[in-house]
Amino acid sequence: MSLSERSDRAGSTTGQRSPNIASSRSVVATRGNRVDESTYQHIEVTALTPTIGAVVTGVQLRSLDETVFKEIHAAWLRHLVLFFPDQTLTPSEHLAFAKRFGEPHIHPAAPYVDDNPAIMVIHTDADSKRNNGGGWHTDVSADERPPKATLLHLHRLPKHGGDTLFTNMYEVLASLSPALQNFLSTLTAEHIANYSGFYGDHTPRRVSPKSVHPVLRTHPETGRNALYINPGFTRRICALKDSESSAVLKMLFEHATHPRFQCRYQWTQNALALWDNRCTWHQAIWDYYPETRSGLRVSIVGDRPVFQASKKEHSDEN
Repeated sequence: MSLSERSDRAGSTTGQRSPNIASSRSVVATRGNRVDESTYQHIEVTALTPTIGAVVTGVQLRSLDETVFKEIHAAWLRHLVLFFPDQTLTPSEHLAFAKRFGEPHIHPAAPYVDDNPAIMVIHTDADSKRNNGGGWHTDVSADERPPKATLLHLHRLPKHGGDTLFTNMYEVLASLSPALQNFLSTLTAEHIANYSGFYGDHTPRRVSPKSVHPVLRTHPETGRNALYINPGFTRRICALKDSESSAVLKMLFEHATHPRFQCRYQWTQNALALWDNRCTWHQAIWDYYPETRSGLRVSIVGDRPVFQASKKEHSDEN
């Protein structure tokens, strides 16, 4: 029996939950401004799954007033990843929309557009040694202040394949037993980035980052807690022996990739995806060789990860 199956069975019989650590309750919030999802006035939001992901239509991102942006921001916090079809944005328009979420993040090593390091090039073709975004991860978690948001705009797609998977790390945490949640809440983990292989043809712009972050993270906007580890960068849990750390991380990594926590997006040309790195993982599938998949990415600097066990989550009544 898998860990997910055991968690399902335990939850159905005991109903136990650790209320100050994790909850499956969803929220809709925008920095203190509540937006009821049923009353969107300017956008149409269609959920991909009950757990994560939504497609947003009826809007062009190149020109938004503040009211429309607040609805998009609320939908983003609710669904964690949003997909906007048919967005014919120039690189400068892409960057301008991204800046509404905050300060652009500069990747330590990735190639970028012209003289603007905030606009990262995403490109995989027949000559690529590996796939951009292959393997489950959250973006650049080894930074002291990892990106809170990533906005990916794909311009060229293969005839088939090239989908991206996303996982809801709120729900991954909430599905664990209260005892395990409490144990994890006491821990920190070391995140180390090594781009010498992936971006070996490019000179790093700064030393590859290394940081220690809490294993559980409190979202600064929703107040919800998520599991915050990263198969790409998390090397060890600090307080544990190496063998213990490896065993715990292996178990958590495997549990987090269960399909019940996921959505899968089949890209269309000029679609833009916006995801929340504070509470999701993602993985780009390289199943289209030797065809080409290409686009541009902008990420936004986030807060330093913290965990607040006593912080109560927002509710729709507050």
